[in-house]
Amino acid sequence: MAIYRIAIGNPGEASQPDAIRAAFAEFFSMLIFVFAGQGSGLAYNKLTDGSSTATGLIAASLSHALALFVAVSVGANISGGHVNPAVTFGAFIGGNITLLRSILYWIAQLLGSVVACFLLKYATGGLETPAFALSSGVSVWNALLFEIVMTFGLVYTVYATAVDPKKGNVGIVAPIAIGFIVGANILVGGAFDGASMNPAVSFGPAVVSWSWNHHWVYWLGPLIGATIAAIIYDNIFIGEDGHEPLVHSDF
Repeated sequence: MAIYRIAIGNPGEASQPDAIRAAFAEFFSMLIFVFAGQGSGLAYNKLTDGSSTATGLIAASLSHALALFVAVSVGANISGGHVNPAVTFGAFIGGNITLLRSILYWIAQLLGSVVACFLLKYATGGLETPAFALSSGVSVWNALLFEIVMTFGLVYTVYATAVDPKKGNVGIVAPIAIGFIVGANILVGGAFDGASMNPAVSFGPAVVSWSWNHHWVYWLGPLIGATIAAIIYDNIFIGEDGHEPLVHSDF
């Protein structure tokens, strides 16, 4: 990967109207995603008295896939529809977004998740969105590997359907594919570490419940997975001649 494609950005970029609009788009997309995805978990626990079953895992997979499909779709034309700090980091590694704009996105994404979790708490009469945690018998290294591999699959899918300049006019295919891979990964890793793949999705519940056990796993794993996916896809499938000049709209 050519280092020269990684861009820091102009300090004035944060005050540009399109950057501010993009940050707001990420905030609202994340709020929609977390409120629907995590809220479905609270609803399921209420209906089943908190019992954990295979049906609950399927419900979580479906709700997150549908919610992410919507969240990516509504933000795609404004911010690129990242809805994930790991996706933003992967786009930065590939030279598709500047560092300064990435920071704006990260702040908006984290705030969106926190606000969504607080809204869920007050809307449900005080129920707290539980923080992501490791299942019994799962070590931090098991969970870290899960997060790396699952996020690799997610960001690889994002590159193939949304970033690659050779993708053509895939339209609605990108949000569907991104939602599907997240839903599928939840079916795989949900019973082991919750299958986050998204530092912001883990951050909101951790703030509301103030539970930070092994929280670093849900940052380090996704960021490593995103980096590997960006480097592999950029070097093998995009290459030196496939890049277009970096513009304000990241993807």
